[in-house]
Amino acid sequence: MKKLLVAVAMVLGMGTSVAFAQEVKDSTVVEAQTPQDEFVKIDANQLPEAVMKALSKDYEGASIKEAFAKGEEGSKIYKVIVLTKEGQEVEVLLNEKGEAVKE
Repeated sequence: MKKLLVAVAMVLGMGTSVAFAQEVKDSTVVEAQTPQDEFVKIDANQLPEAVMKALSKDYEGASIKEAFAKGEEGSKIYKVIVLTKEGQEVEVLLNEKGEAVKE
């Protein structure tokens, strides 16, 4: 008889725990999506030839520290951090044609 009472108590206890359970959506999942208006880091080798030519012309002897891009094909803007010969960091914004862009 005691075993029957214990079994009933366990079933009732499990039933109430299920009744009070709440559905939790995946709150710990974080998606790393970048909004369209933000620059995404790219490798300097991915810069278009026109951008590279403009940089070599305007910043002769300088090196590229970092490169970023935003937008879609045909309307991309590139942000390039250039280290000049003097050791200064310069941020340059160029379009796909190598033309300076003001934001």
